[in-house]
Amino acid sequence: MMNKNKKIVVFDDKEIRKEWNEEEQDWYVSIVDVVGVLSDQPTQRGATFYWGKLKQRLKEESSELLTNCQQLKMIASDGKMRLTDVANTKEILRIIQSVPSPKAEPFKMWLAQLGKERIDEVADPEKAIDRAFQTYLRKGYSEKWINQRIKSMEVRKELTDEWQRSGVDDYRDFATLTDVMTKEWSGKTTTEYKNHKGLKKENLRDHMTNMELVLNMLAEVSATNMSKKSNPNGMEETTKVAKKGAAVARVAREQYELQSGEKVVSPLNAKNLKALKSKNID
Repeated sequence: MMNKNKKIVVFDDKEIRKEWNEEEQDWYVSIVDVVGVLSDQPTQRGATFYWGKLKQRLKEESSELLTNCQQLKMIASDGKMRLTDVANTKEILRIIQSVPSPKAEPFKMWLAQLGKERIDEVADPEKAIDRAFQTYLRKGYSEKWINQRIKSMEVRKELTDEWQRSGVDDYRDFATLTDVMTKEWSGKTTTEYKNHKGLKKENLRDHMTNMELVLNMLAEVSATNMSKKSNPNGMEETTKVAKKGAAVARVAREQYELQSGEKVVSPLNAKNLKALKSKNID
């Protein structure tokens, strides 16, 4: 059983230290702590020794995993801040695969299942849509919201395809363009928007109300169509078009707020589905 707070996860009565990276929007987790749990080490010293042996083996195998590990200062068992090896979520999963432990098997099976599902979805994309629908249902979303969310995925894909056609193909540039558009139509940057909803790593769109999703889609559809007509070339021109597209949604948001007397950008999110339903904005 896991019990989380800001800095620590408790797993099988053992603490696993972690640190949130705001820039990368990801957790960095203490490798020694994870390895200690998986290998049933009774002390942190034993866990450190085990990780040292595992590192040596990975080095001998010329594994690229070690090059991606970093060090952060975290609270040690003596209460002092000390440097410790950490890895992000993706790398931690890779490390788990390297530990011969019964506790690692559920993670390994999960990863294998993800791989199989991905292969199935490439052969039949409809399976991906069905799986997404069922996943959202299990989380408690309404069918109306799910249909809207799946439509938003299609709209987003058309937009990123258009960005690529315009010569923008780096995911970091996609994030920059998304931030520009979000700020333009909602009045908040992506990070500010997520903070407003109390989110960290979670997908912002997964926590939008139906009205927020609709306006976000309006921004993206407008940007896509404007881009197809004006044929921008490169990041600078594409940014200008993206902002113009998002401005259409901003005007719509302002008019709705004026007529309804309600703010569109809401702090409500999927953590409070009952509140969403009670306000009829699920």
